[in-house]
Amino acid sequence: MTEGTTSAAAEGADTLTRLEQEGEIAADYLEGLLDIADLDGDIDMDVEADRAAVSIISDADSRDLEKLVGRDGEVLEALQELTRLAVHRETGDRSRLMLDIAGYRARKRAELSELGAKAAAEVKSSGEPVKLAPMSPFERKVVHDAVKAAGLRSESEGEEPQRFVVVLPA
Repeated sequence: MTEGTTSAAAEGADTLTRLEQEGEIAADYLEGLLDIADLDGDIDMDVEADRAAVSIISDADSRDLEKLVGRDGEVLEALQELTRLAVHRETGDRSRLMLDIAGYRARKRAELSELGAKAAAEVKSSGEPVKLAPMSPFERKVVHDAVKAAGLRSESEGEEPQRFVVVLPA
């Protein structure tokens, strides 16, 4: 191995170790929250797309965990930010951690990927840009990825919280 290859491999291992540490800090924090709220849930940690991913799942009735998702994922977003702050407090580094509860984000990701693909198909057939409804940053990212996979480009326009995706012809 060359020196550049060795340092790149070491840097990749360091990044993975750091992300795993973020996941563990987040899991500890979330375990404490679940205990306080007297909710049952298992914590699953992973590293996806260069960010720590933590999920709270339950074999039991997930209605209890749905309380932690809230309407349109509002509570989930707030818990994600609190968890990121807990990680930041421990590490001193800004976290891009993604939190999923009861599979909400996974289901949302599938729906949004389909929406992005449909919008791309509409743009391909009409040749006209398509504006989508306002979305959160997470939602916009998923749509941008789906549009890119369909071979088109997209942009975000507007100001939060009314920021939306515009799918553009090739």
